[in-house]
Amino acid sequence: MTVTAWLALAVFLLAYTLIATEKVHRVAAALGGAGIMLLIHATDAGSAFFDEHSGIDWNVIFLLLGMMVIVGVLKQTGIFEYLAIWAAKRAKGRPFRLMTLLIVITATASALLDNVTTVLLIAPVTFLVCERLAVPVAPYLIAEAMASNIGGAATLVGDPPNIIIASRGGLTFNDFLAHMAPLIVVLVVVFALLCRWLFRKSFRYDPERAAEIMALNEREAIADHRLLRQSLAVLALVVAAFVLHPVLHYEPSVVALLGAGVLVAATKVTTEEAIREVEWPTLVFFAGLFVMVGSLVETGVIDQVSQAAAQATHGRLGLTTMLLLWVSTGLSAIVDNIPYVATMSPIVADLVQANGGDGPAQVLWWALAIGADLGGNATAVGAAANVVILGIAARNGTPISFWQFTKYGVVVTFVTVALSVPYLWLHYLT
Repeated sequence: MTVTAWLALAVFLLAYTLIATEKVHRVAAALGGAGIMLLIHATDAGSAFFDEHSGIDWNVIFLLLGMMVIVGVLKQTGIFEYLAIWAAKRAKGRPFRLMTLLIVITATASALLDNVTTVLLIAPVTFLVCERLAVPVAPYLIAEAMASNIGGAATLVGDPPNIIIASRGGLTFNDFLAHMAPLIVVLVVVFALLCRWLFRKSFRYDPERAAEIMALNEREAIADHRLLRQSLAVLALVVAAFVLHPVLHYEPSVVALLGAGVLVAATKVTTEEAIREVEWPTLVFFAGLFVMVGSLVETGVIDQVSQAAAQATHGRLGLTTMLLLWVSTGLSAIVDNIPYVATMSPIVADLVQANGGDGPAQVLWWALAIGADLGGNATAVGAAANVVILGIAARNGTPISFWQFTKYGVVVTFVTVALSVPYLWLHYLT
């Protein structure tokens, strides 16, 4: 590697260490790291701000912005209070039942929406219901972030890396349903059972609070029925446009911004009220992180790591699959999985062709998808949903530290990826 590449790697590792140890605020670490990358010419303004593969992913930024505005308007209708009471009553006030219900809802929604949108919608409900039941909210938020990453792996539109993989590999929405969804259903069940053990100290059942919950009427929580109808109509159109992306060819970010604009323009909600719930620090953190990771792409660091992993397999499909799965898991835990998959997908395309193209060689695409999607659960910055959840938690006065998330994430990632090994091996390699 060049001197610039080594410097870029050192800057990234330093910034990541600061984020992990929380010695400085994560936004300051990300922006500082991005600034130094520009200073040492590891990237430049053109690449950082405009390059599709190594710059800030504005689609992610504006998707987040648009959905945050929509959620902010929805919050004023009382729908989240309604859902909180409904969920708590369905769980009969029992904390683990509630977590299981929220995991299933989050994973299912993430298969149709992107995982960031899902956690933006479910987090306000979680705060309200946990407050009602007097249980700590952090375990529920962590579980929802992980459930969104697992559930999002099931479909083409559930996680941005899947869209990149589908485009490069010529895979369809139905391909993902047939090959990924069955595994993901099993992993969601295993994850729910795993949470029973991971968060066992948090499931404190309070009969009095449970009785109070059961006596509530969730319909009384709706504060503005007209605004609710308008908001749900816009949200339904946004979700439909997400699902119909292969037909409409509108990027999710465009759909989210259009939905936010229509909602603000067509209702009595003021602009100030609409943007009050926007997590500006989270958006800035993503921008800095994209610049840093993009610098590793620009200087060839990620490309060299990926190629070294590919060359180490010597053309053996089984070994290539397993190495690709675990390397993707490890790297996606450290860097954002979107630029990683964008860098790795051309290499995987070559490996697929080298192993005969269609047929068994397609397992390499599923290994890349599983590793990239599930690896994001390992650390607090491994996936966009994780970062958003941490930002929401901090904004609501219940901050979740990097290590608080990561100590659970490492266990969940290892278990879910390990269970994927026999699935890939038995389904494709025998």
